[in-house]
Amino acid sequence: MANGQWYPPEWPERIRALAEGTLIPVPPKRAATVMLLKDTPTTPVVHMLRRRASMAFAGGAYAYPGGGVDPRDDEHQIRWAGPTRAWWANRLGTDETSAQAVVCAAVRETYEEAGVLLAGPTPDTVVGDTTGEDWEADRAALVARDLSFAEFLDRRGLVLRSDLLGVWTRWITPEFETRRYDTWFFVAALPEGQRTRNASTEADRTVWIRPADAADGYDKGELLMMPPTVATLRQLIPYDSAADALAAAPARDLTPVLAKARLENGEVVLAWPGHDEFTKHIPTGGAPA
Repeated sequence: MANGQWYPPEWPERIRALAEGTLIPVPPKRAATVMLLKDTPTTPVVHMLRRRASMAFAGGAYAYPGGGVDPRDDEHQIRWAGPTRAWWANRLGTDETSAQAVVCAAVRETYEEAGVLLAGPTPDTVVGDTTGEDWEADRAALVARDLSFAEFLDRRGLVLRSDLLGVWTRWITPEFETRRYDTWFFVAALPEGQRTRNASTEADRTVWIRPADAADGYDKGELLMMPPTVATLRQLIPYDSAADALAAAPARDLTPVLAKARLENGEVVLAWPGHDEFTKHIPTGGAPA
């Protein structure tokens, strides 16, 4: 493989079934992932984790902290700072309750998988060190879904800082996948006083890396990634600081990116609109090439 693009082994068969009309797509679930940035003297770096090789899906691939939306965060009104829920609903293309849940998922997953919490006791503050035993007990309860994020914020008396997030892009898992997600990608800057750690049971390594270096590692076949990860890394390269990337977020196009598969000249052609580098031609009975 010339680069580090990851594909599940069952894709060719499922793609052909979808193209032939014998596969019924699974409805996608809502999800959020966060490109956490921090500045260095020369360029911003992004926090990435490597999924354990034993993981059934994308094992060994580099990704950002992220995961599914907890439906319990839809209706429970939380303390909220930054743009209103109505503003977020308009930006995300959802209703207000779903917008709150998606933003909650972004903040929760960053805390669960990186130990970084975009919330504070007041609308203009963030918490400091979150590595104590009591914090870890709450984080573990969130991971186990014994505690909703809304309940966690209430228990701690915290305000969610939606102003520390910018939504960057939106990708929907291809229709031929068995597990599908409608995922909003966010950008955020590492809050002063906090630090990341590998808090995820799904990751065996975390790194802070320049987006250009990560993309170069993918191009050389050294770093395994999925198309949305590579695409967003390339989009981050022009920015000179985390603040610049956050400032650019409100103008970003959030038209969902959804891979399309078609039968053409005896092979399946898999393409992501607007991202030609990921186009694959799959001969009948073969693997992506």
